[in-house]
Amino acid sequence: MSQRITASRTTAVILAGGTGQRVGLQIPKQLIKIAGKAVIEHTLHTFEQADSIDDVVVLMAPGYLPDVERIVERAGFTKVRRIVEGGGNRNETTRRAIEVLGEGLAEGEDLDVLFHDAVRPLLSRRVIDDCVRALRRYQAVDVAIPSADTIIVTRTHGEDGEFITEIPDRSRLRRGQTPQAFKLSTIRHAYEIAAQDPNFQATDDCSVVLKYLPDVPIHVVAGDEYNMKVTQPVDVFIADKLFQLASTAAPEPRGEECYRELLTGRTVVVFGGSYGIGKDVADLAAGYGASVYALGRSTTGTHVENAEDVEKALSKAYAESGRIDYVINTAGVLRIGRLDETDNDTILEALRVNYLAPVPVSYTHLDVYKRQVQIARSAYRYLAATKGQLLLYTSSSYTRGRADYSLYSSTKAAVVNLTQALADEWAADGVRVNCVNPERTATPMRTKAFGQEPADSLLSSRAVARTSLDVLLSDLTGHVIDVRQQDPTAVAGQASGFEQALATVLDRHDGVA
Repeated sequence: MSQRITASRTTAVILAGGTGQRVGLQIPKQLIKIAGKAVIEHTLHTFEQADSIDDVVVLMAPGYLPDVERIVERAGFTKVRRIVEGGGNRNETTRRAIEVLGEGLAEGEDLDVLFHDAVRPLLSRRVIDDCVRALRRYQAVDVAIPSADTIIVTRTHGEDGEFITEIPDRSRLRRGQTPQAFKLSTIRHAYEIAAQDPNFQATDDCSVVLKYLPDVPIHVVAGDEYNMKVTQPVDVFIADKLFQLASTAAPEPRGEECYRELLTGRTVVVFGGSYGIGKDVADLAAGYGASVYALGRSTTGTHVENAEDVEKALSKAYAESGRIDYVINTAGVLRIGRLDETDNDTILEALRVNYLAPVPVSYTHLDVYKRQVQIARSAYRYLAATKGQLLLYTSSSYTRGRADYSLYSSTKAAVVNLTQALADEWAADGVRVNCVNPERTATPMRTKAFGQEPADSLLSSRAVARTSLDVLLSDLTGHVIDVRQQDPTAVAGQASGFEQALATVLDRHDGVA
């Protein structure tokens, strides 16, 4: 069933030759913007980050190569080595890719190739890695998921319409996705035979191998439900929501010596550092050798909603330590109740502390502000100098507003959008921005709002603080990092961020404040 064939490298071929006709646009669908970026940019980013991929070749619709070239240059994708025109259909595009891939190969040298639809931007690195591993044993690999729907076979009878002729056994049916992976020699041979067939036509590349190289087994790798293809107008909306709501599993914890090595000599500024998560982050970082400035109303008299307090705190930290590597804002207020029964002072406090404090813009329309300079704007110049990180905090209630949570949930949703926007704005300057999303956590703020709760039903603030350090020391940016109450050994089996986001879009999400 298998045959070991070695290859010199692994190349991803991004098939982007389609147009946007079914989506109803005048531009190719792979250039539609979703979550602030072109669909193809999301796709290329995934392959750029995949360690198992050596290089990338893009087959783009004729006339649009400069658009992709600008995307690649702006995003700094180093793995994209060629961008060439695709063909008039999928098969012709694959043929052109095979020709390009064969250029420069020595005699007898082979190549592992993954063909992926550009308009499947939600592909996970897990699927990529599984395909690459499968190519160590097999010459052809497909990606598929079980069919959740019953599939029917119909036949049209004139003006009477369609009638069912067969209902296949659903347990054996799969829905095909991409990537489809091959040894280059295998897919090339299949297309060479197909070229001799005057009636040749195929909608995907595995079907070419199946028909013209029937003795070559095609291994199936498990795909993902969220590895959707953007082809219809509704797909654009769903994909955009998936990107907006997607969360990331927490980075793997590091060893004690690693924490000490990475934090010694670094400067950490923590707003909201008087108690709870903020204090625990400050204590942990200080214990590993960082210079820590823990700021709060009750300890240092620092009010995050006061621009002068924020600037003064950052200036002091910089003057004393000569650098600022990490700025963390855990400050927040939780006020539960109906909006129509909430007084103006409470509303203003929630907006000022939960949202305006992190926002790097002016709010001259608020009487209390002439010009608001908050944490992000004030911290930017320091973080740009050290290639540091801004870390914010949200709540799982950001995914869906709830009764009595209107102020809290809406401000937390705003913080998530702010995180994602700033991560893009500041990427070129090397400043990372992330957001931690802990489930219900035992903090004084929560106790004040809800009273005493069973201890085993809540995360400890120190556990959230530990994950916060892992995020600070990672290369992540623009991510919402979930922290859940479970032991570390269970992380590998937890639902991915896109799975959680898909559940939210389908109204099955059951997040907690």
